[in-house]
Amino acid sequence: MIDRIAENDAIRLSKQYPVLTIVGPRQSGKTTLCQKAFSEHAYVSLENLEERELALQDPKSFFRPVLKTH
Repeated sequence: MIDRIAENDAIRLSKQYPVLTIVGPRQSGKTTLCQKAFSEHAYVSLENLEERELALQDPKSFFRPVLKTH
């Protein structure tokens, strides 16, 4: 991956705000950027139907593994 200015901006902004939204066209590197900049955080794709269903039906269980690591 090419290092991007956006990675530094995202890291800096994450220290000021509790939530960041990264938007852009498909296949532009949004997920890769987030995984690289925030590798210490869990990553879950809601495109996975099982993960999405768990998030909808039982949000506490969905977030439980993430909460235990932080």
